[in-house]
Amino acid sequence: MFDARAFWLASPGSGEIRTESVPDPLPGEVRVRTLHSGVSRGTETLVFQGRVPQSQWAGMRAPFQAGDFPAPVKYGYLNVGVVESGPDHLAGRTVFSLFPHQTAYVVPADKVTVVPDGVPAARAVLTGTVETAVNAVWDARPQLGDRITVVGGGMVGSSVAAILAGYPGADVQLVDADPARAAVAEALGVRFARPDEAEKERDIVIHASANPAGLANALELLRTEGTVVELSWYGDRTVPLQLGEHFHSRRLTIRSSQVGGIAPARGRSYAERLTLALDLLRDDRFDALITGRSDFEDLPEVMPQLADGSRPALCHVIDYPGVN
Repeated sequence: MFDARAFWLASPGSGEIRTESVPDPLPGEVRVRTLHSGVSRGTETLVFQGRVPQSQWAGMRAPFQAGDFPAPVKYGYLNVGVVESGPDHLAGRTVFSLFPHQTAYVVPADKVTVVPDGVPAARAVLTGTVETAVNAVWDARPQLGDRITVVGGGMVGSSVAAILAGYPGADVQLVDADPARAAVAEALGVRFARPDEAEKERDIVIHASANPAGLANALELLRTEGTVVELSWYGDRTVPLQLGEHFHSRRLTIRSSQVGGIAPARGRSYAERLTLALDLLRDDRFDALITGRSDFEDLPEVMPQLADGSRPALCHVIDYPGVN
């Protein structure tokens, strides 16, 4: 048994650091010392604000969540650490896990994925988000030379844009209301536009702004028989949508895409999808998505700022004790 420190949502909008007793690893388990964890302004900040609808409490549980919604709950899913004890092939390796913000933890050995050489540990916290982006691209099924727009330049949307930037012959545009995201688009190698400047007649639009206005804009950008792939998760918000104008006459499609299920006909496991995401993270363009860093002990002050937008961020990296 050993002590670790973990970040808990004590009540909606308020977090705290707690000490926890963690059992020593059993055969087939690993003990991991956390190097970095990641916070995005998507699902995790909705959880922090207590905005998970009761109907989704079961479906929204993170793999290693403790407690229940709305609070108190230990939540998170972007964790990178080093294996201090476990099977020989993992000992000393840097690994990614879907574990919350905690200084050290024990999990089954098959629940960690080795971070490959060439992927810095801090960049590897993006693995879960890039995995979501991989699924979105699988769901979108782009073809050679497609005109593709990503609406929403947050952590997920930018990850999608980064993947699609290398797709053969594709014309990729990132659309966001924040002009500061133009610098992110440039770093990723895609074109940028504000919503009122976005190009139309697009074959595919991937929507990731988590704003109903963004979804409406996505539909306006499509060509006849085009498809919107909806990546946004709205929590407890109602999404008004006008479907009486061109939606039917132009035979448009809205397709949902979430990381929980794997796109059909892919024949891939969850582990294979994670491994692919980590392999993609060898590309240093993804560093553009890391827009801030804080120490673990500062999380109770940092999380409210990320949730209310007073601290702008795509992916905010949390550094743990002993990490330079």
